Amino acid sequence: MSDVLQINPNVSEGRFSRFELIGWWDQSRLAAAKALVIGAGALGNEIIKNLALLGVGHILVVDFDQIEHSNLSRSVLYRESDCGRRKADAAAERAKEIYPQLRIEPLHANVVYDLGLGPYRWADVILGGLDNREARVAINRAAAKVGKPWIDGAIERLDGVARVFDPAIGPCYECTMSEVDWKMLEARRSCALLTRSEMEQGKTPTTPTTSSVIAGIQVQEAVKLLHGLETLSGQGFVFDGTYHQSYLVNYTRLDDCPSHEALEPVIAMPWSVGRTTPREVLERALHDLGGDAVLEFNHDLLATLTCPTCQETTTHLASLGKVTERAAVCPKCGALRAPGMYHSLALDSPLCDRPLAELGVPAWDIFGARAGDRFVYYELAGDQLDVLRSLSNDEGST
Repeated sequence: MSDVLQINPNVSEGRFSRFELIGWWDQSRLAAAKALVIGAGALGNEIIKNLALLGVGHILVVDFDQIEHSNLSRSVLYRESDCGRRKADAAAERAKEIYPQLRIEPLHANVVYDLGLGPYRWADVILGGLDNREARVAINRAAAKVGKPWIDGAIERLDGVARVFDPAIGPCYECTMSEVDWKMLEARRSCALLTRSEMEQGKTPTTPTTSSVIAGIQVQEAVKLLHGLETLSGQGFVFDGTYHQSYLVNYTRLDDCPSHEALEPVIAMPWSVGRTTPREVLERALHDLGGDAVLEFNHDLLATLTCPTCQETTTHLASLGKVTERAAVCPKCGALRAPGMYHSLALDSPLCDRPLAELGVPAWDIFGARAGDRFVYYELAGDQLDVLRSLSNDEGST
């Protein structure tokens, strides 16, 4: 312990003076740091609370849920009067009470299809406090595409695990998934790849004490990462709360895992999903790449729904993930309509003059253009102010 705690007698008794007794501690790094916290439930509450106490200066909180009465026993930032409010809003408000100098913004969004890649690229550290595989896969792929490590936490009953994934140099979350994990993930979709709206969301049994342990490790790893110290990269800290045992596990990088490549080069453009069309992007891509460029999006997008019984096709533009089986039912005969999907667009597409938002592209996203084997990626930086709001003035924002 004496090798870690090197006391500096000249440190004044300021708000963070006890942290600065640690020899390698740099409070200015934390003050300048930008954290993306995804999930504002039991783990997210503890993560946000710890970041605020530590003086991490800038936080974007992403969550799409609302506060229920059952959240009050596991979430330190929520009060009974908050029931029905958006989790991200209440969490951000309470974090400011802990540390008034904190700059924090809530974003009410589903991480799977509402969150673009821009916030991932903006962040210095990404922390996940989630309870399902689909969301973890979404974060994992997004973090890999922008070349950022991320810190995952999972809890159940009295047990939990904290893991650091850096796809650039080691295993990623998908490398750890078993065949059973993938089958359970696929069960969330119908044969037509539509979301099963009737499928109940699992309620994970856990306690606030377990959340505290796992979130504490996650944030401690974030502090080490921000200071350039060695982290649990490629490893997991497993906590057995029944017998108070903990140990590390090592994960193996799978050579055939597709989620390790970063998107590059990325060009920040003053475009926004509400005003920019695929045609404008393709015209720029033709200038940058030449040849017959096509756009390639990060999500499967929906163009049409076709009833197999009525033989009628209707336009339905959205991210595929937003469309449930129930929404795809034919209003005339009740049959399940088949989705017409696309992942790329060329200049001859009839959708080229629609705004990107209308197609289902999330705000502040990054997507690519390809001509043969040459790629370029564009960041819709015109959306940054709408997403980050007060955080958009941070030094180092794209």
